Amino acid sequence: MNFVTFDASYLNKLRAGDAPTEQHFVTYFSELILLKLRPRLRSQEQIEDVKQETFSRTFSLIRSEGGLRHAERLGPLVNSICNNVLMEQYRSSNRIESLEDETAERLAETKPNALSKVISEDTRKLVRHVLDRLSERDRSLLQAVFLEERDKDEVCTELGVDRDYLRVLLHRAKASFRVMYSKQAGTNKSNWVFG
Repeated sequence: MNFVTFDASYLNKLRAGDAPTEQHFVTYFSELILLKLRPRLRSQEQIEDVKQETFSRTFSLIRSEGGLRHAERLGPLVNSICNNVLMEQYRSSNRIESLEDETAERLAETKPNALSKVISEDTRKLVRHVLDRLSERDRSLLQAVFLEERDKDEVCTELGVDRDYLRVLLHRAKASFRVMYSKQAGTNKSNWVFG
C-alpha cells in the first residue's frame, strides 16, 4: 500500500464535495480501516457499519465550520474517529448479546393487532412523504437499493462509482432520510389517531 500525504488543496476539494477526491479518499481509507477492523470485529456487517459511520463523521467534521484546518492531520483524524466508532460498536454488541434468546422470544409479537396495523399504515405514508421531499439523487438511490432491491453493482455502473463510494452515498442518503423522517414524525404526532 502506498501512503499518501494530504495537502490543503486535497482538503479543500473534500470540503467542496469533489466526487473524484471523495472517491479517492474513501478507497484509500477503506483499505486502512479494513486492516484495522478485520481482526477486531466478527462480521462483515459490523465492519461495514463501523467503516460507514467513520466516513460519515469524518465528512461531517471536515465540512463543519471550524472543522479540520490542517490537511496533514487527516490520517490521524480518520484513525481517531474509527477508534471511537469501534468502541461504540463494542459497547453496543455487548448490550445486544446480553439479551437472552428466551427473553427475546417472549417479547416478540407474533401477530399484528389493530394498533400495529394503523401504525404501519401511518409509517408507510410518512416514509413515502419523506422520500418525496429528499433530493432526487438520495430518493432514487434509496428506492433503487432498498425498495426495488436492485443489484448494487448495477447501481454502481449506472452512477459511475465503485462499491466503496456507493456505500458512502447510501450512508449520506440514509442520514438525510433519518433527519427528514425525524422532523416529519415530530410534526405529524398531533395528527395521529391515538396521539
